[in-house]
Amino acid sequence: MLVSAEDMLTKAKAGKYAVGQFNINNLEWTKAILLTAQELNSPVILGVSEGAGKYMCGYKTVVGMVTAMLEELNITVPVALHLDHGSYEGAKACIEAGFSSIMFDGSHYPIEENVEKTKELVAICKEKGLSIEAEVGSIGGEEDGVIGAGECADPDECKMIADLGITMLAAGIGNIHGKYPDNWAGLSFETLDAIQQKTGTMPLVLHGGTGIPADMIKKAISLGVSKINVNTECQLSFQEATRKYIEAGKDLEGKGFDPRKLLAPGTEAIKQTVKEKMELFGSVGKA
Repeated sequence: MLVSAEDMLTKAKAGKYAVGQFNINNLEWTKAILLTAQELNSPVILGVSEGAGKYMCGYKTVVGMVTAMLEELNITVPVALHLDHGSYEGAKACIEAGFSSIMFDGSHYPIEENVEKTKELVAICKEKGLSIEAEVGSIGGEEDGVIGAGECADPDECKMIADLGITMLAAGIGNIHGKYPDNWAGLSFETLDAIQQKTGTMPLVLHGGTGIPADMIKKAISLGVSKINVNTECQLSFQEATRKYIEAGKDLEGKGFDPRKLLAPGTEAIKQTVKEKMELFGSVGKA
């Protein structure tokens, strides 16, 4: 059964570790992440962007696949199904479809409008027992066509949004989506520290977890980050393993063209990436 992310993140914040949000794109992705979480006895958050939701035929399809998989694979660790970077309309559609957690990204609106829309969604989520993430200060890089430069959020604005009753807060601290450029300045721990001081026990979210050095990840966790989003890294490991399989000509041997065989190395590679991240985040054995 899907659960809200509130309990797992409250425990993570108190225990100084982080729960990974791993974005899903299809059946292989979902299966690889769930099996790894179960094997490592780790709580997990499955992230779905609006683009991935469309790709998988809509949010109801996603909910149907994930809930059935929890049952068929005997998954007993806590699993939240979370809308990633949701629009106002997208958030409402996911609540309707049966997601257990949503993110409303109002960071591109003026702060007043971000507050107003977040407030309305908080009321709906509270009533239905869902967790809700909000964002202040856009995260850099590209996420489904939305491009940001990796700016740092204003700690006072963070407090305004945190005080609305959200479960977790994503704040820009110089992090970006996708691969990090060579001239990246690194995370602003000064900003993170200032935000943490104003938001207290609220779990903070680090977007763009791919490519941030391990020591920076650990420092961010020590400063209150309790949820870290990983997407690109799983895509890259899937791509690399699939390329190797085809370049080695294995798709031409016997029934190597069978999609179950063709996609198996990539699926294994996702498992490996998820395992490395869960170990780094400290969530292993915390279910």
